[in-house]
Amino acid sequence: MSQKNRLQSGGRIDRSKAVTFTYNGRQYKGYKGDSIASALLANGVDIVARSFKYSRPRGIVAAGAEEPNAVLQLGATEATQVPNVRATQQELYDGLVCSATNGWPSVDTDLMSFMGKVGGKMMPPGFYYKTFMYPQSMWKTYEKFIRQAAGLGRAPKERDQDEYDIVNQHCDLMVVGAGPAGLMAALTAARSGARVIIADEQSEFGGHLLSSRERIGGKPAADWVAEIVAELAKLPEVTLLPRSVVNGYHDHNFLTINENRTDYMADKAPSGQVRQRMHRVRAHWVVLATGAHERPLVFGNNDVPGCMVAGAVSTYVNRYGVAPGNKLVLMTTNDSAYQTALDWADAGREVVAVVDTRANPQGERIEAVRKRGIKVMTGSAVIDVQGKKRVSGVSVASIDAKGEKVTGSVQSLSCDTVASSGGWSPVVHLSCHTGSRPVWSDEAIGFLPGPTVQKQLTAGGINGTYTLDKVLSEGVKAGQEAASRLGLSPAETKLPNVRTVSEGKPMALFHIPHTKPTSRAPKQFVDYQNDVTAAGIELATREGFESIEHVKRYTAMGFGTDQGKLGNINGMAITAKVLGQTIPETGTTVFRPNYTPIAFGAITGRNCGPLFEPKRFSSMHQWHVEHGAEWEDVGQWKRPWYYPKNGESMQQALDRECKATRESIGILDASTLGKIDIQGKDAREFLGRVYTNAWAKLAVGKCRYGLMCKEDGMVFDDGVTSCLAENHFIMTTTSGGAAAVLEWLEFYHQTEWPELEVYFTSVTDHWSTMTISGPNSRKLLAELCDDIDLDKDTFKFMDWREGTVAGVPARVFRISFTGELSFEINVQANYGLYVWEKLFEHGAKYNLTPYGTETMHILRAEKGFIIAGQDTDGSVTPHDLGMSWCVSNNKPFSYIGKRGMAREDCVRDQRKQMVGLKTKDPKVVLPEGAQGVFDPKQPIPMDLVGHVSSSYWSAVLDRSVALGFVKGGHDRMGESVYYPLADGRVIEAEICSPIFLDPKGERQNV
Repeated sequence: MSQKNRLQSGGRIDRSKAVTFTYNGRQYKGYKGDSIASALLANGVDIVARSFKYSRPRGIVAAGAEEPNAVLQLGATEATQVPNVRATQQELYDGLVCSATNGWPSVDTDLMSFMGKVGGKMMPPGFYYKTFMYPQSMWKTYEKFIRQAAGLGRAPKERDQDEYDIVNQHCDLMVVGAGPAGLMAALTAARSGARVIIADEQSEFGGHLLSSRERIGGKPAADWVAEIVAELAKLPEVTLLPRSVVNGYHDHNFLTINENRTDYMADKAPSGQVRQRMHRVRAHWVVLATGAHERPLVFGNNDVPGCMVAGAVSTYVNRYGVAPGNKLVLMTTNDSAYQTALDWADAGREVVAVVDTRANPQGERIEAVRKRGIKVMTGSAVIDVQGKKRVSGVSVASIDAKGEKVTGSVQSLSCDTVASSGGWSPVVHLSCHTGSRPVWSDEAIGFLPGPTVQKQLTAGGINGTYTLDKVLSEGVKAGQEAASRLGLSPAETKLPNVRTVSEGKPMALFHIPHTKPTSRAPKQFVDYQNDVTAAGIELATREGFESIEHVKRYTAMGFGTDQGKLGNINGMAITAKVLGQTIPETGTTVFRPNYTPIAFGAITGRNCGPLFEPKRFSSMHQWHVEHGAEWEDVGQWKRPWYYPKNGESMQQALDRECKATRESIGILDASTLGKIDIQGKDAREFLGRVYTNAWAKLAVGKCRYGLMCKEDGMVFDDGVTSCLAENHFIMTTTSGGAAAVLEWLEFYHQTEWPELEVYFTSVTDHWSTMTISGPNSRKLLAELCDDIDLDKDTFKFMDWREGTVAGVPARVFRISFTGELSFEINVQANYGLYVWEKLFEHGAKYNLTPYGTETMHILRAEKGFIIAGQDTDGSVTPHDLGMSWCVSNNKPFSYIGKRGMAREDCVRDQRKQMVGLKTKDPKVVLPEGAQGVFDPKQPIPMDLVGHVSSSYWSAVLDRSVALGFVKGGHDRMGESVYYPLADGRVIEAEICSPIFLDPKGERQNV
């Protein structure tokens, strides 16, 4: 197809480089520098989508991020599919393949449009809440068809072949937006010596100047932009980020910026390059120079293809050399849109009329239009559009001074393009991301950024400032203020000469009246993407939805991928009018990240595949592999589960490991235990607040076991913490709970007790830990350690000492999770394998046996020791565990969980309490998770009284052992509890002490 709408000259495209692309299976031509939208318009493509509810044909409306209709599917292969790409933002490249996201059998001929015509009146706001409720069983069927009708792209079915990455950066000043205000702010701050990052979502810096015919400093605006960008590029402390959307502005001046690195080159990133990069920026100060979006007006059939915002028409003419039609009718409430009429006329196209809603507009641009002989109809408005798949004409009528009703006769004008301008909406989205609510300005006829706690400045259109001279001035002032706030000497930046154009006062008009009431008039669209109409908003308010947030949710206004960039203010104005309120009284919705949709790949970066959840290995991992370990995943750690030998079954291997440990000596790789280094003068006080027991008197060289609870009093982790120095401790946690515990400590320190001087550092990976347990453990350690007195009276249970093991500096802790004489040896991780092998070299004569996590579980269960997360499930207090000895209520400051434990439910009788369970048949092992009852003959549903949390076969005791919970279990010792199983068996067990072996602890104190 020929580019029938392409102008013979003009624009910033490279006409020497033709580009071929495919849209909906058909090939088209364009040029380097085109967007998909400009190329489609150049080729005369009118329809790019079908609307959400009514399947009405939709064309391109805007030229940037605010575009609601031209949302396309990109990708030549299944693996390169990208949904919901705005045609106005995607640069054209050779071989690009795209298609509309909805319409069947095609976007040009959509059979669903028949439903929209016939059933449109039966689909008011909220119709799906009322229509698809009955019968309830049919909802899944309804949902399938509703989602299918909604459209808007699909996710790829194959793996994304591209790579993405994430970069962390810091700067003195982050400038968002590289229009005239942003460029001047960045240049001024950079000249002052600031480290500056400036980002803009467009492929080139310049903002609206890229499509403007204004002159700055006596030269074309584009030349001035090129000079400023060239100077910025030479400054060593300036980073330029074109094609980079600042998608989120977060607390403490943390911004996320999605840079398109190769999206404009090809379907797939070139080898060795990433497709997109996420910049995570911490900035001392931020300048928001995000500009403004032009608002369309709301009038009858304003969604027919060929209806556009005025500024977009100028952009396509001046930047891309495309006139998207032949005969233009322009409707405006302000002077700035008259420039579109001049641009259209200079492109050799016919301006049928300029329809100005103001009765007596005055200004230079208006006079320039009149001098061209272009018809200007004042005090009038376009009230309706004719045409189905393309504009064919409009109905124009005079309106009253307030713009509330039609006052004259209706006349028809023939045209194929309608441009409208209802003024400008400052782009306040990012300023809202941190919780600031925008403030209405009658002067700007828009919302401006509200008060903020961020170190934030604003300049240009975001402030409602639109004349070029003032925009440039605000940019310089923002750059100077930022430099001053940074402690730098602000540079003097001379403002270039700019011709000031006199303008008349704009009219605050949003919704054009019709000869019929809104509910009877042709559809007047507010939100193009979600088919929200003025009549729909009026209906929502009549149904009682008066809060603008409720109106938004009931009608879906602003819910689309464009977040209501074009329609929200019009919708708020209509709501305010119906409620008899001002717009400030009605309020506004706020915007949330992301500013525009971004790829999941950009968020993830390289943290996918093996790096999504990295596998963690101890320094002895290779030894375990070589000795045939079977593996268990504990958190991210790969831990040896058990070590089968010579064709042993799992149970045989466990029996051997348990007996070897109880009879001589076993060794466990415990490197995976969480280790948190805690320092600071308030470290003891902090420990006393997060643990349930007391810590004030723990002496240097001593260790103590502790329980940690959430606010509700329920146990969530446990471990041993040792005192290394007066204000220095090392805390151990469960392997899988280390990250959660560290986060918990930091959370309470930062939010509840920031006055405490205490610091936390994860040192889990710094240390290799090996635990030797059994009667011969002291003998073995003595052979490798000659600078620690290992005598039982000198080195007592729950002591730690510093010395050397096999010549390697070590911390040795005398703690036990097996109930045997045990020593936990900690060495710097790089020496872990060396010390481990030395232990085996000397331990051969003692039959030193490695054991894994399953044997560890059996050994601890024989002693009645709990495992947090297995014997606790978020509903268990220390008292339920029979561990009241680990709770101290005499501490001067409360501890986390104290009040939770005192709740009525936590102190009632018949709570489920942890007990030991001995099956009547010692050879039978209870299944973990089995539910207990007191009366096995009770009909279903039976009264459940508890469950089995841990259950094993004990080779040492020659019987099964189990831990579990039973209602009132602590007072039921010796009684029976029954466990009905799914296979019909009922297992009887005796409730007993959870300590099955060595109840006096003599073995560990030997």
